[in-house]
Amino acid sequence: MVSSKLKKGFEGIVAAGVKPFADAGVTPNMVTVLGLLASVASAWAYYSWVSSPLLLPAAGALILVSGLFDAVDGVIARTTGKVTSFGGFFDSVSDRYADAFVLAGVTLGGLCNPIAGLAALIGSLMVSYTRSRAEAAGVPMAGVGLAERAERMLILATVTFMAVWWLDAINYGVILLAVLSHLTVIQRTLHFRKNSK
Repeated sequence: MVSSKLKKGFEGIVAAGVKPFADAGVTPNMVTVLGLLASVASAWAYYSWVSSPLLLPAAGALILVSGLFDAVDGVIARTTGKVTSFGGFFDSVSDRYADAFVLAGVTLGGLCNPIAGLAALIGSLMVSYTRSRAEAAGVPMAGVGLAERAERMLILATVTFMAVWWLDAINYGVILLAVLSHLTVIQRTLHFRKNSK
């Protein structure tokens, strides 16, 4: 919803900023890898949070950094004419790994109820799957559903920053992610049923 509506505006703002990097030889796939590495670092920070009070805000910041890279890689690809089928595939696969790493880190770090963590992880993967499966059948899914990836990342980052003062915020945030993810799957299923041939 929000991410799809703001996507064009965001691209217009950052297109000029990313051009020097593209001219210097930075490729979309390099940026995709950086986003994945930021997510892995965030997962590690969640898993190791008890060792330092700074790791929780670091985990939240790394989620936002990962999301920025995830947005920028597509902008670089489109502004430089380097859009490829492999690039789109690689970006999608990397996003799924990133989501899985982060939610696994939160869950294994004991920051949420394990069932809620598993439900959020499954829901996150299914939101992506319903889109890819529907679009393979010719039904567009951009903007369909309450919680696309950008919304989910913002929610998790927000509750992570809140957790500096109220640790249970992450648990409630993960529960919210689980609910919104599965509601999004239902919305996309109904949308596909209505619009499929």
